[in-house]
Amino acid sequence: MAERLTLDEADLRILSALQKDGTLSIAALSEAINLSHNSCWRRLKRLEAAGAIKGRVALLDADKLGLAMTAYVSVRTSEHNDQWLADFKRAVAALPEIVELYRMTGDVDYLMKIRIADIGAYDAVYKKLIGMVKLTDVSSAFAMEEMKNTTELPLSTSPLVIAR
Repeated sequence: MAERLTLDEADLRILSALQKDGTLSIAALSEAINLSHNSCWRRLKRLEAAGAIKGRVALLDADKLGLAMTAYVSVRTSEHNDQWLADFKRAVAALPEIVELYRMTGDVDYLMKIRIADIGAYDAVYKKLIGMVKLTDVSSAFAMEEMKNTTELPLSTSPLVIAR
């Protein structure tokens, strides 16, 4: 299990503000959360060093970039050895259309999220994947409407806050 951090209200304000806008300068961040520039900078550096902040990215609009289709793909395999897993990880890494991948409990071994332009693009990804690694069963579901999509974590429910 990952080492847990102890966060206070100021840390939460920093993280919350950065989840909304990762481009904030230290000056803008310190003003937005009502904390001195130096204190904000020190806290930010501590949060980065501890790994609470993995990085800062630009969130792109998939629809405007021609990647309007989302597929959720359930994968089952009869292989459960280290070599197969290494091959599977390599295959997934080679396919940029696979934007998320999880090892699951229950009937499905892996669940992946794929962003593609259309069904033809999905079929091309599917064919590449099954050509790279042996899979027992692949089942796909296509999203009809995106009703919620956020990268913001629910910090208000975090059990790591010590001072409220």
